[in-house]
Parts: sequence; structure tokens; C-alpha cells
Amino acid sequence: MAFPRWFSLLCIVSLAGCSQNSRTVLHMAAELEARGRFTAASDHLEHAARGASAADAAVFERERERLRRIRLDHPYTDSTLYLELTRRFDELPWQEFSSWVKEGRFDSRMIDDTLRFFALSRRNLFWRYPQLNARRLPAPNDSVYEHRLLAATRAITRQAEQTGSVRVLPLQFILRMRVSVDGGIVPPGELVRAWLPVPRGFPHQREFMVLSSAPPVTALAPAEAPARSAYFENRAEGSEPIVFELTYRFTADGVRFPMHASDILPYERDDPVVARYTGEAPHVQFTPSVREASQMILGPGEPNPLLRARRIFNWITENFLYSHAEEYSTLRNISQYCLERRRGDCGQLALLFITLCRLNDVPARWQSGWWIFPGSKTIHDWAEIYLNPYGWVPVDPNMGMEALRYHTTLTWAERREVRDFFFGGLDQYRVAANADHSQALTPEKRALRSDDVDFQRGEVEFGTTNVYFDSRSYELVVEEARALR
Repeated sequence: MAFPRWFSLLCIVSLAGCSQNSRTVLHMAAELEARGRFTAASDHLEHAARGASAADAAVFERERERLRRIRLDHPYTDSTLYLELTRRFDELPWQEFSSWVKEGRFDSRMIDDTLRFFALSRRNLFWRYPQLNARRLPAPNDSVYEHRLLAATRAITRQAEQTGSVRVLPLQFILRMRVSVDGGIVPPGELVRAWLPVPRGFPHQREFMVLSSAPPVTALAPAEAPARSAYFENRAEGSEPIVFELTYRFTADGVRFPMHASDILPYERDDPVVARYTGEAPHVQFTPSVREASQMILGPGEPNPLLRARRIFNWITENFLYSHAEEYSTLRNISQYCLERRRGDCGQLALLFITLCRLNDVPARWQSGWWIFPGSKTIHDWAEIYLNPYGWVPVDPNMGMEALRYHTTLTWAERREVRDFFFGGLDQYRVAANADHSQALTPEKRALRSDDVDFQRGEVEFGTTNVYFDSRSYELVVEEARALR
């Protein structure tokens, strides 16, 4: 049976506790969205919220905010996107650009009778069609980065083999994170609450210490919090920007597990910590297409969980392309979204990997924060799988895929070597704040989150009003990195 698009859009929306009338409202809004009538959908939700219960009104307002965020994610018309692209090509005829639009090379949405294009369409064009890099201005040159990464993975592997230790070559970092709320966003005198991500306690990550903060940290989440944060409070004064800044130190190890299939034992099914990561969750759904992909990857079955996970990892790294993502808070089911498109960013690839692992009885969970490798600093997500007797083992599908499909200055053997490292290996250049996705903050946030899946760029609110990414900025600066004996 073929379902209308509005049904598939709505199927992941939480309807628990909603009245039948409220379900009808949400279905109508989803149908209007699918037809590109964003203003009508928003007006419909706003009108329905006026006479609804507090719980239903909150759901309607959340959907209105989601529509607003989708608009922000799609700022370009065809003419403004074309102008943006011409800055990166020596020559780009309009006819060629128009053919790319017709081919569907750019993510787009029909929004109120206008075809709008995704904000990172230019970057995604080169990720999805790497042959175009030959025409790119300026010409990319990733040789230094690629060889530096190869050297780093080799050093970790060599040290792990020589010492017999899983965690080696520690580095100590001093980092400064700054979140600034635009002036005039918060009324004077309002209490502003902010959460900044900080390193969580992991076997490979330790010795976290706050060195300075402005304003002072109000509360620091426990080291074992699933989403660890430093929490601040500050009063808005006048129309000046409101700044939250934190400088801290921590130590991170390189990781390399030996990974022998013959060592693997069944995991303890009565262990509540492990069992938590074996079933479905938000964005980890065992849909029919996920089951179909699993059957294609594993065939009649593979009895060894390490080999099951490895085959899933290989399949993703060999068959997917990188693509910058729309904001996670606007997506219904991220793993499904990634699977359907055969492309995704680091978090989307990680969630698809986690979903396929859990479906095949391999406990798997999220790990994320920042990647601060020299010359390539960015927010980043990866995964862990639980293998007895090793424990939690890192797996980074995005780094594996990137090495295999985009590292053009390495030999094929070197690219496979880097790819294979990230199944059971991890570099030291991680700031891991999260041990699971879609987790509450400490103290819990009152307003809607800017990112309700991940926690990397900080969260800010005043009263019950969220301060979204379009009204603030963030940065992470590496002040010092030094090797430890």
C-alpha cells in the first residue's frame, strides 16, 4: 500500500497523550508542509493552539518552530544559489547549473510557491560530485592533512602493538569555548541560562579541570552524565551581547583495540547499562527498509558480533557519500533519512550504523562532541559498540568513509589502512561530551532545544524561550596541545 507523503512525514511525531482532534491538526499541518504550504501550515498550528490544552499547544508550537527552522535551513533561490556557486567556479554557465537543479543535485524544498535550496548546497555539491573539485576555486589541497592523519593512526597502532595497551600516547589540551547571544535578543533584566559541552568521563578521556569561566560556572554535570555540560546563569543588561566563556584542560588517549573475532564472547544480557543500547530509540528505528538493508549486508547471518559490526561498517564506508545535514531537530528519523539518500554527515552515518548494529544484536551507542585535529576542527559524532571481553569499542563510520572515498593524495592501500583504523581505533583529537543521543541536560532545559539530538554547540534560553542558532554564535579554540609521557 502506498501511503501519502504527509503520512510518512508525521509517522515519527510523538502523538502520545494527544486528543483525536489534535492528531487531526497535526495530520493537516503535515499535509500542508508536504505540499510546500509552510505559511498555511504554521497558521493552522497557531490557530489550533489557542483553544488546545497546554500539552497539545506545546506540541503545536514545537511543530511551528520546526517549520521556521526548515525555512532558515533553505535560504537560497535558484538565482542566489547560482551566484554563490559562481564564486567557486572559473566558469559556470547558467544552463549547466539549471541542468544540475533538474538532476536533483541540490537539497531543496518548495516553500510557499518558491523552490528554496539548502544553505550548504555549495559545499555538498563537491562532496557528492568530487570530480567537480578539478574546477573548484581555490583548488583543494588536502595532502598535508591526509598524510598527518595517516601518521597519527600509524603511531597509535604501533604503540598499542608494542606496549600491549589499548590506550596510548596521551595528549593534554587546553581549550576555550565561547557562546555569544546577539545583542537585543534578550529583554534587559532577564535571567539567561546557558549550557556549554565539556569532556565527559571516559576511559580514554580524563583529568578534566576548569581553568577559568565568565561568568562563573553555576553547576557542573557529573562526569558520568550522558550529556555533560557546564551550566551558567547571567542577567541581560541593555542591548549588549551576552557572552559565556569557559577555558578548561583535559587529557585524551589514542585508542586501538586488537579486535580478534576468536576472542568474542556473548555479552551479559542482564547488564542494564549494556541492555539500554540494544533496542529502538529516537532516530534508531527498525523500519522495513532498515531490515531490508540488514538482510542485504549480512545475508543469511553471521554468528560473530564483531564480524557483523565489521560488515556493517564496511558497507557504509563503501556505499555512502558525505553530505552536510539539515538541522537534526527538523528531521523525523535520522537513520532512515540517511539510508534513503545513501549519504549523510558524521552523526547521520553513526546513527545508521548504530541502528543496524542494534537490529543485529550488537549493543551500540552514540559518542560525540568536537574533533580538534590540526587543520580540521569541527563538531563531530561517532559510535561505540559493546564487545565482550573488550567493553565499549570506538567505531567512526564517517572517518572510515572519508578516508576511503575522499583521501585522494594517499595510495589505495593507505586509504584502506586509515579506514580500517577507525573500526576499533580512535585518535586523541576528540572532545567527547556525550555517551548517548537525545539526552537531557543538567539541570534540565525548560525551553525547546536548538538541537534535541546532539549537544556540541551549547544551548541557551531565557524564561521558556529558546535562543536558536540564528541568534547566537559559538566557537571552540585550541589554546594548547602537548604530548604527555
